[in-house]
Amino acid sequence: MNRIEMTSSFWRNQVFTGFLMLGVLLLSHQLLSAQKPPSQPNILFAIADDASYPHMGAYGSDWIQTPAFDRVAEQGLLFTRAYVPNPKCAPSRSIILTGRNSWQLEEAANHWPSFPQKFKVYTEALAEAGYFVGSTGKGWAPGIAVNKDGAPRHLAGTPFNRHQMEPATSGMSSTDYAENFRTFLKERPDDAPFSFWYGGFEPHRGYEWKSGLEKGGKALEEIGEVPAFFQDNDTIRTDLLDYAFEIEHFDRQLGLMLSMLEEQGELRNTLVVVTADNGMPFPRIKGQTYEYSAHMPLAIMWPAGIVRPGRVIDDVVSFADFAPTFIELAGRSWKETGMSPAVGQSLTDIFYSERGGQVTAERDYVLLGKERHDVGRPYDWGYPVRGIIRGDFLYLRNFKPERWPAGNPETGYLNTDGSPTKTYILDHRTRRGEYHYWSWNFGKRPGEELYNITDDPYCLNNLAGDPGYRQKKRELKEDLYTKLKQQNDPRMIGRGYVFDSYPYMNDANSNFYHRYRNGELTKSDAGWVNASDFEETPLPVQRQ
Repeated sequence: MNRIEMTSSFWRNQVFTGFLMLGVLLLSHQLLSAQKPPSQPNILFAIADDASYPHMGAYGSDWIQTPAFDRVAEQGLLFTRAYVPNPKCAPSRSIILTGRNSWQLEEAANHWPSFPQKFKVYTEALAEAGYFVGSTGKGWAPGIAVNKDGAPRHLAGTPFNRHQMEPATSGMSSTDYAENFRTFLKERPDDAPFSFWYGGFEPHRGYEWKSGLEKGGKALEEIGEVPAFFQDNDTIRTDLLDYAFEIEHFDRQLGLMLSMLEEQGELRNTLVVVTADNGMPFPRIKGQTYEYSAHMPLAIMWPAGIVRPGRVIDDVVSFADFAPTFIELAGRSWKETGMSPAVGQSLTDIFYSERGGQVTAERDYVLLGKERHDVGRPYDWGYPVRGIIRGDFLYLRNFKPERWPAGNPETGYLNTDGSPTKTYILDHRTRRGEYHYWSWNFGKRPGEELYNITDDPYCLNNLAGDPGYRQKKRELKEDLYTKLKQQNDPRMIGRGYVFDSYPYMNDANSNFYHRYRNGELTKSDAGWVNASDFEETPLPVQRQ
C-alpha cells in the first residue's frame, strides 16, 4: 500500500471512529433522556375522609374491596408507615397544603379555624407555575378561608361540583366525583399540566345502618379482627361493614378517574396519590393521637417517573412531605414559591430509588400533635398533645390530663362522632366486665403514654410507668422537645394558651358547653352525636 492509500485509509478510519463515537454519545443521551422523569407531571391527589391503615385491599384487608387503590399500589409504591401529624379533617388538610406541621400554622392548628392568609398553599404555587388547578368534593374543610378582599379562598383548587348523582345510601354524598373530574379535564387548557384534588366525603359519618350487609353483600364473619378496644359483637361489626361499604364507594370513583386518564393517554405522566385525612370515625381513633388515629393508607403511582414500580416502602413519611414533592416535580424551588418554610421533605428520593423496604435511613420518625378539635369542653378548650413515633415506639405527652380527651360527658363526648359503636360503649358502661371499654375510649388519660406499636398497635399497654422503659421514654421525650423547639412550637415556649384563644368559627356550635348548660342550645344542636350520649350526671367511676 502506498503512502496515499495509507493516508486515505487512516482518515477513513478516523471518520468512521468519529461517527461511531458520535452515535454512542447520541444513544447515551437518548437513554439518559428516557430515564429522566418528565417535567411538570399532572397530579391527581385522592383523599378519603376518615379511613385508617390498614383498611385497603393492598394491605391484606379482604373485607374491604379497593381495586383502584390496589392498582395504584401495584403499579407504583405502597407505603406501610405514612402518618398524618394531626389526625383531624381541617388540621390534616392544612398540613398537606402547606408542608408545615399544625403547631406552625397558628389558627389552622385547630379544627373549624379561620385559615391565616399569610400561609400560601401548594395549589396556589402550582397555578403560578402554569398548572390548571381544580377540586371536587371535600377540599380544605371545615373552616373559613378568604382572600384579603373577603372573597372565598379555595385552598384545594377551583371547585368542580356541578355533577350530582343518586347515592347508593342515604349516608353517602350525591357528588359525582368522576363526572366532575371529566368536566375538569375538558375545561383544561391545551398542554397545561393539571393538579386535581379528589376529596371524597366517604367514609365520613353518618352511615346508612346495615348498608354494608344489605347493599354491599357483606357478612359479619368477613371481619377477621375487631379492634381490641371495642366489644366484638354484631352491632359493632355491622358498623364496621357500613364503614367498609363507604370506602368502596370512594375507591370506585377513583377507578373511574384512572380509566379516564388511561383512555386520554394522560395516566403515564400523572402522579396519583391516594390516602385519607385521618383515622376511621370511631371512638379512640378519629381525632386522637394513637396508631389507628394517625397511621394512614398511602399508595402512589407515576408510570413515567417512579423507578421499579411494585415496591413496598417502609420509610416513615409525613403528610407534610406532599407539598414539597409537588413543588419539586413542578420544577420550582420552594423559595421561589413564596410559601412559608416547610418541614416536609420531597418524596422523590423514594421515587427514583430502586430499593424497597427502608429507602432513606433518615426517614425514621414523625411528630404528632393536636390542639382543639371539636367543641364540648368549657370555653371551647382543646386537648393538647404532642408525640413522636420512632422505630417501634409511640411517645405521647398530654399537656392537660385533667381535661376529658373525647370531650366532657355532660355534653355528649363531642370529640367523638356519633355512631352505633359509640352509643353501644356508653350504654354498656355499667355492665359488669365492660367498663374498661368506656375507660379506653372516653376516660381521662395520664400525662405521659408510651406504646410499642409493633407489638401493641391498639395502644392499650401504656409502658410510660414501666421502669424497664424509663430510658426509652426519656430519649423519645428529649427528641420530641428538641424538634418542637426547632419548629417554634408555642407549647415549648410557654405560649400554648394561644391555641385555646383562637375562635371556633362555626357560630352554631361555638361555646357549646356553656350555651348548652345554660339552656340556649339543645342536644340536637350538637349535630353529630346521639342524644343518649349525653350524661347529665357523669356515672360513678368503677374499678376494672
